[in-house]
Amino acid sequence: MAHSREIRSHAHELKFLVDVDVAAKVRHWARTHLEPDPHGGGPFGDEYRTASVYFDTETFDVFYNRGSFGRSKYRIRRYGDAGLVFLERKMRRPAVLAKRRTVLALSALSRLTALDLDVDWPGYWFHRRIAARRLRPVCQVTYSRMARSVIRDGEPVRLTLDSNLVALPASDLRFGRDPGTPVLSDRLILELKFRGAPPALFRRLVGEFALTPAVASKYRIGLAASGQAVPRLLGGVPSAAIYA
Repeated sequence: MAHSREIRSHAHELKFLVDVDVAAKVRHWARTHLEPDPHGGGPFGDEYRTASVYFDTETFDVFYNRGSFGRSKYRIRRYGDAGLVFLERKMRRPAVLAKRRTVLALSALSRLTALDLDVDWPGYWFHRRIAARRLRPVCQVTYSRMARSVIRDGEPVRLTLDSNLVALPASDLRFGRDPGTPVLSDRLILELKFRGAPPALFRRLVGEFALTPAVASKYRIGLAASGQAVPRLLGGVPSAAIYA
């Protein structure tokens, strides 16, 4: 599908920061109880490499959650070395999560730098929004993901486990191949996605491994690691809102 829009009411994305030992146990649990991602690879058919280029303003209004900038993220996502990319907007409102996505050829990204907007181009909506909000590419975050899911009570539930996060500054629309800065080298980001109340399957997972929810935005953690912006401090520690 070249273009998709999804609005999910009562959608939840519960995140946890887990150490390597707990992550290994969660990985085994997930492969026992959930089905592999249909687009995954590797020996278990559930792994892939992801790179995302994130956009922000000159003063990093998205990073600092200023006004309406704190409710949405604009990014370009690429899977592995694919020749296709996805223009994405992820917007959170009370009790609602909205996602918009358009797939394009990698070679078409240069059109986002044009001064004139082409209303007939599939990426027009993204081009128009980043131009109006004066957004620019600022950071690339690359990571390895394991993804598993299953249908429960007619609703999909999904688990992802992200590791080997690397961040580097991004000043243009090319996906960089520099080594970058390793992020969270001793921890992984576990995310549980579901609608409504937490499914019993996930409640068992949380209880079995004594998991504690955390805030963990790969964009904000990556940008801070790249040295371009500094998290505000509350009581001597980074504000939790910065990483949400």
